[in-house]
Amino acid sequence: MAKEEEKRTNKKAAEDLDVDEKEQKHASKKAAEDLNAESNEQTDNQSDLEQQIADLQTKYDEMEDKYLRAEAEMQNMTKRFKNEQAQLLKYEGQKLATEILPVMDNLNRALQIEVEDEASAQLKHGIEMVAKDMEKALKDNEITKIEALNQPFDPTKHQAVKSVPVEKGQKAETVVEVYQDGYMLKDRVLRPAMVVVAQ
Repeated sequence: MAKEEEKRTNKKAAEDLDVDEKEQKHASKKAAEDLNAESNEQTDNQSDLEQQIADLQTKYDEMEDKYLRAEAEMQNMTKRFKNEQAQLLKYEGQKLATEILPVMDNLNRALQIEVEDEASAQLKHGIEMVAKDMEKALKDNEITKIEALNQPFDPTKHQAVKSVPVEKGQKAETVVEVYQDGYMLKDRVLRPAMVVVAQ
């Protein structure tokens, strides 16, 4: 009887052991599944975080590009503004000079008239003084007469109004007569000289 009792106890113990092993296996399986699920969740979270980082990096790059473009545009605008200011200052007297040039033409025409009496000579002398003062004022403001007579024809500074055949002692494509003086303001042509060219 004691053996039977022992057998039952052993059987019971074996069954309990089996149940414990099954429970342990089930618990281990459950723990492994939980661990696997947690690992998958972490992987998903990591993927989400990596995607967010990539999106933020893209936005940052776009913003940096826009900033750099805006800064470059500002620098270009500043340079353009400074260049325009410099050009305006450089040629600030252009309009006034252009309006004075016809006065110089009329003074020069008056000086070409031959005078015979004393009163006319004094008047011509007065005109001569005014013309010299005007020329000085123009030179002081960097407005100079374009040298044309006996110079090679330059279409950037001379305007040919007539051409004549080359005569003895003349070179082809040379200015042989000036109808109207041309003027420059610094390096800019205010008005080209109206000339006759030998060809």
